[in-house]
Amino acid sequence: MVRLLHDPAVRDSIRARIQQLRPDSPRKWGKMTADQMLWHLNQSVENSLGRIVPAPMRMPLPLSLIRFAIFTLPWPKGAPTPVEYLAGKRYDFETERTRCLGLIDELTSRGMESGSWGRSAAMGPLSGVEWSRLQAKHFEHHLKQFGA
Repeated sequence: MVRLLHDPAVRDSIRARIQQLRPDSPRKWGKMTADQMLWHLNQSVENSLGRIVPAPMRMPLPLSLIRFAIFTLPWPKGAPTPVEYLAGKRYDFETERTRCLGLIDELTSRGMESGSWGRSAAMGPLSGVEWSRLQAKHFEHHLKQFGA
């Protein structure tokens, strides 16, 4: 089943899980803290909205295989990420959570048919439907990382 962040049930579930996070929520894998994870997700949504333009990532496979893997296969722990999304310091947890919830609302209030979406570092230009699907999967991946 394709999940879209624009689906109200998916959006509301993700928002509720973000509300469950705590600054000291333990991670199940990786190196990020909860505040860094929220900042990372915020950077990704800013990219979707076209406000951050990441450098293109060199991928080891043809674009069609990359798209298939990203959109349909489970994501591995520690998958490559654009440098613009790498959290190098600590952030204020409540500030990042509030920012995250606001960005979710902003993204989902933009019509998926709108032509004004950002460019993915790995896949180039994406449609609103593709960004909505990608963000739903990205949030799911990291919320599981922190048991939310």
